[in-house]
Amino acid sequence: MDAELIDRLAIRDLLENWAVWRDAGDWQRFQTVWHDDGWMSATWFQGPAADFIRVSREGWDKGVSILHFLGGTSIDLDGERAIAQTKMTISQRATVHDVPCDVVCTGRFFDFLEKRGGRWGIVLRQPIYEKDRLDPVDPAVSVALRQDALMALPEGYRHLAYIQEEIGYRVKRDMPGLKGPEVEELYARGRAWLKGGPATGAVAA
Repeated sequence: MDAELIDRLAIRDLLENWAVWRDAGDWQRFQTVWHDDGWMSATWFQGPAADFIRVSREGWDKGVSILHFLGGTSIDLDGERAIAQTKMTISQRATVHDVPCDVVCTGRFFDFLEKRGGRWGIVLRQPIYEKDRLDPVDPAVSVALRQDALMALPEGYRHLAYIQEEIGYRVKRDMPGLKGPEVEELYARGRAWLKGGPATGAVAA
């Protein structure tokens, strides 16, 4: 089998394992999708992968419900480095103003990957948040959101951020969306990564 195809299959397998093992609480295997210096950036957490695994496990033990559903993947491969974009939906359930609600956010996982010692791993995962919505679990029940608080949150993930802040998380306000300078800067970092640049830090487009 062609070596590039083998790499693409290995990357796709890794990305699918991320979602399955994380959502199943299979923390030991979930750790294997990251490199030791891996970094996770999300609405509610930005930091080393080891800390992300720890706080995810703590949330799991407390009943925090966050699930991930994956769609198609596009992989830009250059030797032992890659950028992968994977269509995804984040689904979170929580009680908002005494009403059980589900929020769904559609976007992409934007992953910086590297092959080290023959093994692909994630160096940085940065979601792109495109649009979201919130619905009561019981459609016969309505929930009144605080509109001033809702509209102060970024458009691509404002309902997700609202529900996360309601349960005690502090949400980052400048995550990449479908359009805008944040996502353009991310694309520039991705191009630089494939040429040997760092995964973090600002890069001119």
